[in-house]
Amino acid sequence: MHAVDPTRLDLCREFRDNPIGRHSPDLQKLVKLLRWERIESRYLLVQPRRGDPWFLAHTTGPKAHALEIFRDHGFPDLPSAYWALFKARWEANTDERLVLDGVDDPVIPRPGEGDLTLNASDRPILSYSDVFSTEPGGRVEFKVSAEGDAPYHAEIVRLRCGDGTPEGPAFHETPVESAVTGDYPARAQTIDVGSYIDVGQPDAFELESFTLQAYVWPTTPGKGEQAILANWDEDAKHGFALVIDEEGGAALYLGDGKDNFILGTGVPLLERQWYLLTASFDGATRQAWIGQRPLVQLPHGDTTASGASGVDLSPVRGPGLRIAAWAGDGGRYNGKIDSPVVGNRALSTGARDAVMAHAVPADLSDALVARWDFSQEMSGTRIVDVSGNGHDGATVNLPTRAMKGWNWDGTEYNWARKPEHYGAIHFHDDDLYDCGWATDFAFEVPRDLKSGIYCAKMTRGDHEDYCPFVVRPPLGTATAPLALLLPTASYWAYADRHSEVEWRERENVTGYWAALDPSALYLHEHPELGCSLYDEHADGSGVCYTSRLRPILNMQPKEKLWQFAADTHITDWLEAKGIDYDVITEDDLDAHGYELLRPYKCVMTGTHPEYPSLRMQEAYETFKNEGGRFIYFGGNGFYWRVSYHPDLPGVLEMRRAEDGIRSWLADGGEYYHSFTGELGGMWRRMGRAPQSVAGTGMAAQGFDYSCPYERTEASHDPRAAFIFDGIGDDEKIGDFGVLGGGAAGWEVDRADTALGTPPHALTVATATDFTHAYHWVKEELTHTHSANTGETSPMVRSDMVFYETPKGGAVFSTSSIAWAAALSHNDYDNNVSRISENVIRRFCDPAPI
Repeated sequence: MHAVDPTRLDLCREFRDNPIGRHSPDLQKLVKLLRWERIESRYLLVQPRRGDPWFLAHTTGPKAHALEIFRDHGFPDLPSAYWALFKARWEANTDERLVLDGVDDPVIPRPGEGDLTLNASDRPILSYSDVFSTEPGGRVEFKVSAEGDAPYHAEIVRLRCGDGTPEGPAFHETPVESAVTGDYPARAQTIDVGSYIDVGQPDAFELESFTLQAYVWPTTPGKGEQAILANWDEDAKHGFALVIDEEGGAALYLGDGKDNFILGTGVPLLERQWYLLTASFDGATRQAWIGQRPLVQLPHGDTTASGASGVDLSPVRGPGLRIAAWAGDGGRYNGKIDSPVVGNRALSTGARDAVMAHAVPADLSDALVARWDFSQEMSGTRIVDVSGNGHDGATVNLPTRAMKGWNWDGTEYNWARKPEHYGAIHFHDDDLYDCGWATDFAFEVPRDLKSGIYCAKMTRGDHEDYCPFVVRPPLGTATAPLALLLPTASYWAYADRHSEVEWRERENVTGYWAALDPSALYLHEHPELGCSLYDEHADGSGVCYTSRLRPILNMQPKEKLWQFAADTHITDWLEAKGIDYDVITEDDLDAHGYELLRPYKCVMTGTHPEYPSLRMQEAYETFKNEGGRFIYFGGNGFYWRVSYHPDLPGVLEMRRAEDGIRSWLADGGEYYHSFTGELGGMWRRMGRAPQSVAGTGMAAQGFDYSCPYERTEASHDPRAAFIFDGIGDDEKIGDFGVLGGGAAGWEVDRADTALGTPPHALTVATATDFTHAYHWVKEELTHTHSANTGETSPMVRSDMVFYETPKGGAVFSTSSIAWAAALSHNDYDNNVSRISENVIRRFCDPAPI
């Protein structure tokens, strides 16, 4: 039933002649089958450098796994590359050569015939800044890692348009005269990736005898050595540590700097099962013991195990204690740890037997060196030692807190109400908060510098790297009646996304084939840059923290038209139309609330403001109720709830709880944010559907074609006359555009009074001519069925909405990500541009609406 029919060569001809679509129903079925290939072994496309041909490649696994690239045949454009990829997948499924009309073109290479590599990408310059948004008189520090010996050149530019595609408006930047301009010496800066707890204090843990205990829930026990409790220097091989060893079982490491001793159970731990691990060493008798006791002993394949041995050495002073890591290379742990304890004596034989029999920690109350309670101060980075000895620690690289512990029993799902059941921390070997790079140069922002989007631009030869930042007016002031609110929370949510390779469903979700552009390829080969909120960690758990304090490759000009680059279509158009504007950010909005918006007559969003915090939502509501004019200039906005860290700058949290279109699922019982205690997930599930913010909310997504709007009867209401000034009654609105050839597309929203669209709102235009690739959002389905696509469901549409708000305010929503990409068509002389200008100029007019 799920096999490819090798006799249907007619479908192959159809795809060859029209690789983009639209496709017949039978070809749609075939394509969907071909898109179910395994992540560990499938063909995809790669482009090692911008402007290079596309090449077929074959995967061997997720990020950090080598790709086999077939460089003998390059493809000049995506349509020809898609045909090659289709052909490769078809042949892999049928085990036959696909020969049409006697021609085998292109000839598909087989695995083993290409170059297996993790060095295909070329990105010698990387950068990030300490702040993203600043004001005149502020300072922005830039941290750069540049390979090789040759210097690089740096300058500050003002960015008008960051679209680097030939189809879009011309890329436009303007140099800014500043002291930054000049050449800088290259230096490579490293990244210490992986989370752990640093306790340090080597004096306190210089113990002649000791016991180490912790509950653990390992997620990759077979990946190699991983530290649990370690006063261990891996390079010098001295100290002691409780670890998971190369065999995947619990082990005790001892070392004196000359020799080291390993005592392991020899029995691999099972993934995602709770264990009590215990290690003990008696310095007087030189007797060592290790034990692993699953909390649930399985009737088949029990992994209970222990071991004892005499030791010919005594461990010497270690470098200080770490949890989930050791000092030196490697050793980073994947999984949960709960209730770790260090005691200053060994266990008796009876105590060891009791641990193994009952899975209850030994009583070390008379010998406590440290006992850490991870359920305390859950929102911060401090790790509290409750022994009374003051050996507190601090988290490094943001391990995930507020996670179910060994004793969670399902009686409470909110950690704040029963923190003792959430005493686990989940560590990941690819967690990253701040690269911690040194500053290479800084920009002192002139007090007369105009608000806008700027970049530090680094170049060397034909290599370049951009580090964007925003200059906003001082808080409480405005230099224009209009503010463009950049959706920076969404930028950080998507930062350095790996889903082109790792999300198996992605091709069937998006409707296009996996194609790694230079940035996506570099990220695949360099997982040390961290993950996005759309990714899974290396151990398969979802990523719920993201940080901007690292190089973010997909948030630069000339990148894929998504988020940041797409939002510069708006600044480009505003400049072309001579409309004065300030630029502000969602980071600023979460920090300052309504006070940021108060000076403006009109605020407009970017193309995809998907991730608001509670404070943002409250600011929008106050702004509208106080007479502000609000323009929702995108699609799929106001969808997921995020929280900013209370102490650490540049960090967001999001838990993908309870429904919604999502690339991973939060585990039951882990829906509440650790930063704030707020329930995570969709705003709709919390009584604040997107329709309550701007009149429309997420209806569908699809990424093959966009389509035009058509005016409705409500568009002729005198209240909406200003919107359609200069627009014909039967004129198709936006039957053009850079994204999919139309103004309604990619992700689109609809009105619904049951979800919060005001009853007096006017739906003045709607777009409905979507393809099968667009699917009605799953959170609205009460049952699974097939009538849920752009071709079969009336719920798949994009509604343009207008309504008035108190005190002379108003809201206008375009409800489409693709809208802004149509603004520049015909040199900005088109009906999408005309409607946008009509609305903005009226909304900036102080006369009440």
